[in-house]
Amino acid sequence: MSDTRASLVLHPVRLRILQAALGREVTTAQLAAVLADVPTATLYRHVAALVDGGVLEVASERAVRGATERTLRVALPTAHLGPEEVAELSATDHLDGMTAFLGGVLRSATDYLSAPGAEPARDGFGYRQAALWADEQELQAFLGQLRDLLSQAAAQQPGPGRRRRVLTTVLVPDPPAPGAGQGEGDAPR
Repeated sequence: MSDTRASLVLHPVRLRILQAALGREVTTAQLAAVLADVPTATLYRHVAALVDGGVLEVASERAVRGATERTLRVALPTAHLGPEEVAELSATDHLDGMTAFLGGVLRSATDYLSAPGAEPARDGFGYRQAALWADEQELQAFLGQLRDLLSQAAAQQPGPGRRRRVLTTVLVPDPPAPGAGQGEGDAPR
Protein backbone atom coordinates (compact mmCIF):
# COMPACT_ATOMS: atom_id res chain seq x y z
CA MET A 1 0.00 0.00 0.00
CA SER A 2 1.45 3.34 -0.99
CA ASP A 3 1.42 6.50 1.14
CA THR A 4 -2.35 7.12 0.95
CA ARG A 5 -5.21 7.72 3.34
CA ALA A 6 -5.93 4.00 3.03
CA SER A 7 -2.44 3.19 4.31
CA LEU A 8 -2.96 5.75 7.08
CA VAL A 9 -6.18 4.25 8.43
CA LEU A 10 -5.52 0.57 7.66
CA HIS A 11 -2.26 0.40 9.64
CA PRO A 12 -2.87 -2.06 12.51
CA VAL A 13 -1.95 0.32 15.37
CA ARG A 14 -3.72 3.33 13.85
CA LEU A 15 -6.81 1.24 13.17
CA ARG A 16 -6.88 0.19 16.84
CA ILE A 17 -6.55 3.86 17.86
CA LEU A 18 -9.51 4.76 15.64
CA GLN A 19 -11.56 1.85 17.00
CA ALA A 20 -10.80 2.96 20.58
CA ALA A 21 -11.71 6.60 19.86
CA LEU A 22 -14.80 5.98 17.74
CA GLY A 23 -17.89 7.69 19.12
CA ARG A 24 -16.16 9.49 21.97
CA GLU A 25 -13.63 12.15 22.81
CA VAL A 26 -10.37 10.89 24.31
CA THR A 27 -6.96 12.12 25.35
CA THR A 28 -3.80 10.33 24.33
CA ALA A 29 -3.40 9.28 27.97
CA GLN A 30 -6.84 7.64 27.84
CA LEU A 31 -5.88 5.90 24.60
CA ALA A 32 -2.68 4.69 26.27
CA ALA A 33 -4.75 3.11 29.05
CA VAL A 34 -6.96 1.30 26.53
CA LEU A 35 -4.03 0.28 24.30
CA ALA A 36 -1.65 -0.62 27.12
CA ASP A 37 0.29 -3.05 24.92
CA VAL A 38 1.33 -0.23 22.53
CA PRO A 39 4.54 1.53 23.63
CA THR A 40 3.89 5.17 24.56
CA ALA A 41 6.26 6.65 21.96
CA THR A 42 4.66 4.48 19.25
CA LEU A 43 1.18 5.53 20.33
CA TYR A 44 2.06 9.24 20.26
CA ARG A 45 3.68 8.86 16.81
CA HIS A 46 0.58 7.16 15.38
CA VAL A 47 -1.81 9.64 17.01
CA ALA A 48 0.23 12.49 15.47
CA ALA A 49 0.03 10.81 12.04
CA LEU A 50 -3.76 10.48 12.36
CA VAL A 51 -4.10 14.13 13.42
CA ASP A 52 -1.79 15.30 10.62
CA GLY A 53 -3.78 13.19 8.15
CA GLY A 54 -7.07 14.75 9.31
CA VAL A 55 -8.50 11.44 10.51
CA LEU A 56 -8.37 12.45 14.19
CA GLU A 57 -9.30 16.01 15.05
CA VAL A 58 -8.63 18.08 18.14
CA ALA A 59 -11.92 18.62 19.99
CA SER A 60 -10.36 20.76 22.74
CA GLU A 61 -7.10 21.65 24.43
CA ARG A 62 -6.23 22.50 28.02
CA ALA A 63 -3.09 23.27 29.98
CA VAL A 64 -1.95 20.48 32.29
CA ARG A 65 1.24 20.93 34.35
CA GLY A 66 2.87 23.18 31.76
CA ALA A 67 1.90 21.04 28.78
CA THR A 68 -1.08 21.12 26.47
CA GLU A 69 -3.42 18.14 26.68
CA ARG A 70 -5.50 17.58 23.58
CA THR A 71 -8.86 15.85 23.54
CA LEU A 72 -9.34 14.05 20.24
CA ARG A 73 -12.20 12.57 18.25
CA VAL A 74 -12.50 10.65 15.00
CA ALA A 75 -13.14 13.02 12.11
CA LEU A 76 -16.08 11.46 10.31
CA PRO A 77 -16.46 10.92 7.38
CA THR A 78 -12.73 11.50 6.77
CA ALA A 79 -11.92 8.25 8.58
CA HIS A 80 -13.89 6.22 6.03
CA LEU A 81 -12.45 5.31 2.67
CA GLY A 82 -14.45 6.38 -0.36
CA PRO A 83 -15.32 4.11 -3.29
CA GLU A 84 -12.40 5.42 -5.36
CA GLU A 85 -9.91 4.70 -2.56
CA VAL A 86 -11.36 1.22 -2.02
CA ALA A 87 -11.13 0.53 -5.77
CA GLU A 88 -7.40 1.37 -5.73
CA LEU A 89 -6.61 -1.26 -3.08
CA SER A 90 -5.24 -4.61 -4.17
CA ALA A 91 -6.66 -7.88 -2.88
CA THR A 92 -3.61 -8.10 -0.59
CA ASP A 93 -4.27 -4.58 0.72
CA HIS A 94 -7.87 -5.56 1.48
CA LEU A 95 -6.78 -8.74 3.24
CA ASP A 96 -4.18 -6.86 5.30
CA GLY A 97 -6.77 -4.23 6.22
CA MET A 98 -9.38 -6.86 7.07
CA THR A 99 -6.87 -8.71 9.25
CA ALA A 100 -6.06 -5.54 11.19
CA PHE A 101 -9.74 -4.60 11.42
CA LEU A 102 -10.89 -8.00 12.66
CA GLY A 103 -7.92 -8.18 15.04
CA GLY A 104 -9.12 -4.95 16.64
CA VAL A 105 -12.69 -6.27 16.85
CA LEU A 106 -11.43 -9.50 18.44
CA ARG A 107 -9.33 -7.53 20.95
CA SER A 108 -12.37 -5.40 21.90
CA ALA A 109 -14.50 -8.52 22.35
CA THR A 110 -11.78 -10.16 24.44
CA ASP A 111 -11.42 -7.05 26.63
CA TYR A 112 -15.19 -6.89 27.17
CA LEU A 113 -15.68 -10.62 27.86
CA SER A 114 -12.69 -10.68 30.24
CA ALA A 115 -13.94 -7.71 32.27
CA PRO A 116 -15.53 -8.34 35.65
CA GLY A 117 -19.26 -7.77 35.48
CA ALA A 118 -19.62 -8.40 31.76
CA GLU A 119 -23.12 -9.67 31.01
CA PRO A 120 -23.37 -10.29 27.26
CA ALA A 121 -27.15 -10.78 27.14
CA ARG A 122 -27.87 -7.64 29.17
CA ASP A 123 -25.28 -5.52 27.37
CA GLY A 124 -26.37 -6.45 23.84
CA PHE A 125 -23.12 -8.25 23.01
CA GLY A 126 -23.54 -10.48 20.00
CA TYR A 127 -22.45 -11.52 16.57
CA ARG A 128 -24.76 -12.40 13.75
CA GLN A 129 -24.83 -12.94 10.02
CA ALA A 130 -27.65 -12.53 7.55
CA ALA A 131 -27.67 -13.44 3.88
CA LEU A 132 -28.98 -10.73 1.58
CA TRP A 133 -30.07 -11.42 -1.99
CA ALA A 134 -30.01 -8.14 -3.86
CA ASP A 135 -29.22 -6.74 -7.25
CA GLU A 136 -26.93 -3.69 -7.44
CA GLN A 137 -29.79 -1.19 -7.16
CA GLU A 138 -31.37 -3.01 -4.20
CA LEU A 139 -27.98 -3.26 -2.48
CA GLN A 140 -27.32 0.47 -2.87
CA ALA A 141 -30.80 1.30 -1.55
CA PHE A 142 -30.26 -0.97 1.47
CA LEU A 143 -26.81 0.51 2.17
CA GLY A 144 -28.27 4.03 1.97
CA GLN A 145 -30.98 3.14 4.48
CA LEU A 146 -28.42 1.49 6.75
CA ARG A 147 -26.13 4.56 6.57
CA ASP A 148 -29.06 6.83 7.46
CA LEU A 149 -30.09 4.63 10.38
CA LEU A 150 -26.51 4.37 11.68
CA SER A 151 -26.01 8.13 11.33
CA GLN A 152 -29.09 8.80 13.46
CA ALA A 153 -27.95 6.35 16.15
CA ALA A 154 -24.34 7.61 16.08
CA ALA A 155 -25.53 11.20 16.57
CA GLN A 156 -26.54 10.38 20.15
CA GLN A 157 -24.20 11.96 22.67
CA PRO A 158 -22.95 10.46 25.94
CA GLY A 159 -25.45 10.89 28.74
CA PRO A 160 -27.00 9.29 31.81
CA GLY A 161 -27.73 5.62 31.24
CA ARG A 162 -25.96 5.60 27.89
CA ARG A 163 -23.08 3.25 27.28
CA ARG A 164 -20.82 3.23 24.25
CA ARG A 165 -21.45 0.24 22.03
CA VAL A 166 -19.64 -0.39 18.75
CA LEU A 167 -21.57 -1.95 15.89
CA THR A 168 -19.27 -3.59 13.37
CA THR A 169 -20.50 -4.37 9.88
CA VAL A 170 -18.72 -6.39 7.24
CA LEU A 171 -20.30 -6.97 3.83
CA VAL A 172 -18.79 -9.90 1.92
CA PRO A 173 -20.34 -10.97 -1.39
CA ASP A 174 -20.11 -14.53 -2.61
CA PRO A 175 -17.35 -14.95 -5.18
CA PRO A 176 -18.61 -14.98 -8.76
CA ALA A 177 -19.47 -18.40 -10.10
CA PRO A 178 -16.75 -19.74 -12.44
CA GLY A 179 -17.38 -18.45 -15.95
CA ALA A 180 -20.24 -16.19 -14.83
CA GLY A 181 -20.41 -12.59 -15.91
CA GLN A 182 -21.19 -9.68 -13.61
CA GLY A 183 -24.45 -10.38 -11.76
CA GLU A 184 -24.76 -13.95 -12.98
CA GLY A 185 -23.29 -15.60 -9.87
CA ASP A 186 -26.59 -15.57 -8.03
CA ALA A 187 -27.33 -19.28 -8.15
CA PRO A 188 -26.61 -21.22 -4.95
CA ARG A 189 -23.51 -23.35 -5.06
